[in-house]
Amino acid sequence: MAYNLFIAYDLNSPGQNYDAVRDAIKDLGQWHQFQFSLFYVNTQLSPAEAFAVVNATMDINDKLAVINAEGGVVSTWDHPPIDAINAIWTQG
Repeated sequence: MAYNLFIAYDLNSPGQNYDAVRDAIKDLGQWHQFQFSLFYVNTQLSPAEAFAVVNATMDINDKLAVINAEGGVVSTWDHPPIDAINAIWTQG
C-alpha cells in the first residue's frame, strides 16, 4: 500500500543536521519539498515507519510530524511540478 505523507520538522539547537534529515525523507520514496521544512512523500512505508526512519536522524530536542494525507490537490506556487505531484497522489 502506498501512503501520501506530509512531513514537517523543526531542528533546534544544538545539532540541526538538515542534510541528514532531508536525505532520510528523500529516501522514503517520490518526494517534493514544498517549503524549507515541509515535504510531500509518496512511500510504501506507513506513517509510523516513516516517522521512525526520519526521527533516527534527529536530535532529542527536534520536532517531527508525519501526516497521512489520503487525498488532496495542490496549486501552483514556486513552480512545483503540479501535474506530477497530483498524478502520484491519485495513483495510490
